[in-house]
Amino acid sequence: MASPSWEEFADLALRRIKASGAEYGDIRIQRSTTESILGEDRRIASIRSIEDSGFGVRVLYHGAWGFAASSILSLEEVPRVADLAVEIARGSASIAVEKVRLAEEPIHCDRIVTPVRIDPATVPLDQKTSLLLNAMEALHGRRGIVRSTAEVWWRRDRKHFESTEGSVLDCDLLAAHGAISSTALHEGRFATRSCNTPHLRKGYELIEEAALLQEAPRVADQAFEKVTAPAVENGQYDMVLDSEHLSLTMHESCGHPTELDRVLGYEANYAGTSFLTTDKLGSFRFGSPHVTLVADNTEPETLAATGYDDDGVACQRWDIVRDGLFVGYCTNREVASKIGEQRSRGSNRADGWGSMPIVRIANIGLAPGTATLDQLIAGVKRGIYIEGQGSYSIDQRRYNFQFGGDAFWLIENGKRTHMLRDVIYHGITPEFWNSCDGVADRTFRRRYGFITCGKGQPAQSGWMTHAASPARFRNAQVIRGEGRS
Repeated sequence: MASPSWEEFADLALRRIKASGAEYGDIRIQRSTTESILGEDRRIASIRSIEDSGFGVRVLYHGAWGFAASSILSLEEVPRVADLAVEIARGSASIAVEKVRLAEEPIHCDRIVTPVRIDPATVPLDQKTSLLLNAMEALHGRRGIVRSTAEVWWRRDRKHFESTEGSVLDCDLLAAHGAISSTALHEGRFATRSCNTPHLRKGYELIEEAALLQEAPRVADQAFEKVTAPAVENGQYDMVLDSEHLSLTMHESCGHPTELDRVLGYEANYAGTSFLTTDKLGSFRFGSPHVTLVADNTEPETLAATGYDDDGVACQRWDIVRDGLFVGYCTNREVASKIGEQRSRGSNRADGWGSMPIVRIANIGLAPGTATLDQLIAGVKRGIYIEGQGSYSIDQRRYNFQFGGDAFWLIENGKRTHMLRDVIYHGITPEFWNSCDGVADRTFRRRYGFITCGKGQPAQSGWMTHAASPARFRNAQVIRGEGRS
């Protein structure tokens, strides 16, 4: 006898939820395949292939949530888990102080598939390992290199969503990533330089396009140049930040403070709150007129462009900051009405079948300007050009921060001169973004994604992409962070 389809399992769960008298319910059935190949120091250190599947049921009963999940998809388990979710929701409703009311959303019936030119599952394992081994060999062939890493990663998620409102969604989503790094040693000091593909919703073609083997000599040479470079002198510098570096800066100082559940205090006991309180919406000067931050969960290949979120809300595009003015949050169906909005922005996502969806950062990007990178640098008398991501810290309100980077160059009289090391800059979020006086044009725009954005209890890992062209910031405070960048 053939096993029931995912649609039949979903129908079984939703019938139980409707019979309970709950005002809303949904089910997510998901099967994920992940492959990770990691190389270290000219050898393949690990090969991991993971299959994970299960389902989660969410119920809203008299204004309170219940959630239950299981890795066993069967005719006996689905109704049991659905009934458990109802029971939890009823218990929550008995002590709820405030009732949850969901923003309206049209019914959607759709299928979303990541366009892929080369399915990574069809690429022979020895082809992937050979790439990593050859890249590490090329890294070690350069002066001063004592450590190396190389990685290929991909994940495929097949998901079925149905709700008691009538939405039926099927997703077949894939993402990939590749990276190399080299560590140089000089006079007892170490320094690391890396080259990463962005995490994007593409196939193995992303790895091939990155040309990691060809990039290896540059990465290794810059690692040695970095370790032999002079340490930065403390002081005030203008800065030009590249796209990859800005992705982390935006994520921490622009993304997290604009999650509305965080603003409302839902994360206060774990990952903090936000200085962007609701009274600032539409009136607060977040940045200079050069700063427009756009949330776009519709851009192809980006991580949060999943077609629909885990509320069944269609992905959208909206402004977070427009010409420096703070104008928008990331929301879900639960919190949208708390700021007077009639519809969710579609930013409710879970990291798997066993997690309750929560508000996550959208694909927030810095809108391009009109300059070239050379023009941005030419406008700096004394400054630092920073590439890539490094260490960082930020306070619980996302207000005071400090960031490092992967590579640093001194700028003198409009020219990049030599590399520096141990650069850490610190600042206050709105002061920093108000100091932006130029952004490069669209030809310099690059996208970098995150798959380890931590939030929630139990903790979840969120996925999103942040795009930017290089940008210039004036009068940043820089300190020497020995051994930290």
